[in-house]
Amino acid sequence: MRSQTGDRTPTPTTPKAFYKALYFQVVVGLTLGILAGHFWPDLGASLKPLGDGFVKLVKMMIAPVVFCTIVSGITSLNDTREIGRTMVKSMALFYALTAAALLIGLAAVMIVEPGAGMHVSPASLDPTVAARYAKQAAPVGFVGFVLHIIPHSFFGAFAEGEVLPVLLISVLVGFGLTRAGKAGEPVVQGIDAFSHVLFAAFGFIMKLAPIGAFGAMAFTVGKYGIDSIGSLGLLILTFYIACGVFLVGIIGTLARLHGFSLWKVLRYFREELLIVLGTSSSEPVLPRVLQKLETLGCNKGVSGLVLPMGYSFNLDGTAIYLTLASLFIAQACDIHLSAGQIFAMLGIMLLTSKGAAGVTGSGFVALVATLTVMPDLPVAGVALLVGIDRFMSEARALTSIISNCVVSIVVSIWENACDREVLQRELNQGDAAAQRSLEGEGGIAVMPLTARAPAQPSL
Repeated sequence: MRSQTGDRTPTPTTPKAFYKALYFQVVVGLTLGILAGHFWPDLGASLKPLGDGFVKLVKMMIAPVVFCTIVSGITSLNDTREIGRTMVKSMALFYALTAAALLIGLAAVMIVEPGAGMHVSPASLDPTVAARYAKQAAPVGFVGFVLHIIPHSFFGAFAEGEVLPVLLISVLVGFGLTRAGKAGEPVVQGIDAFSHVLFAAFGFIMKLAPIGAFGAMAFTVGKYGIDSIGSLGLLILTFYIACGVFLVGIIGTLARLHGFSLWKVLRYFREELLIVLGTSSSEPVLPRVLQKLETLGCNKGVSGLVLPMGYSFNLDGTAIYLTLASLFIAQACDIHLSAGQIFAMLGIMLLTSKGAAGVTGSGFVALVATLTVMPDLPVAGVALLVGIDRFMSEARALTSIISNCVVSIVVSIWENACDREVLQRELNQGDAAAQRSLEGEGGIAVMPLTARAPAQPSL
């Protein structure tokens, strides 16, 4: 049986001054960063440590936040068999969306043909660019990928900060605590208390988001400049259009079929999306998105499992980028690929697009990993993209985080772990209740860990 959710009726509060809102402060930071990078490029390029420092501060919190959230969520479930069912449904949806993203990227690059007419000789390309990123490429092959998920040690997973190994340990510990009975109750209570401390500390870190966005944007514009878009502007435009088509056509339809609006989801997570835009990374917002999903009525046991999984298995922005960038290189180098070669490439991308971290440059690393096992395309072709990759990384991160937010809600609905009334109320009124839970108690979510939504008809 699923217990009823507690009373979540919002209490009236005095509206906060607009200049105190995080989204306004981030917008100001982004604007100042663009101006600083454009008018003082040397100064802008030197501000990179501000953005990098903010991302590093957040990354050090990701592993313990994911661990506490998933363990608390699993121990709150009445039936641990729900975990396996949730993971299977999530993975099926992840791969369906990844396949759709790959096909949309493929269609976009074949229709627009942004690389046609460039006539680049593969021999003239600089191979050192690909070599530099090849060292970071994720293991290729199913066995190598699975072994990569298993950490060298329990605490090694936290030291490395990768989501998938932490996810594996979290699930194992969560199941262990459900079997331990009363002996495990002090551990559960300790993890619950520690999670409150983590979210409170994370709330302080997020106050630095405008500074991080300012530094990252100033570096991007100062280092590469608006003029660096140049002749590759058509490629960037094609990529942004493909991401828009995917979000509106696929993700928007998925949301509408489950009774909620994509536009309202975007409005609800606007602060997080602005931070992703500024830092070109989706990792800084993971803890806040987890909290906001709970405020939307999604049970932590489900959304707390689906969202971290999505960070590694549902990188739709990267999937679009992989097909578009690969075919662009082929067009630019006058290499004709047969239908069989293209479908083989799509199969490889279904694997190489998984496991890439949600940080700046991961899409580029995945592209190198793909071309490394594709003998038909020159790996050195990535040198054509290195100058504009930063301008494309924002769209990759935004597309992936929006998709994962919607998928987390959808899977929660499938599992009858989402209070549909709370979902509609919160989306209609914006993120006022979420802001109260994030700021009113030091950034701690106020819903009880064991709250479950009333049963809803399966979709």
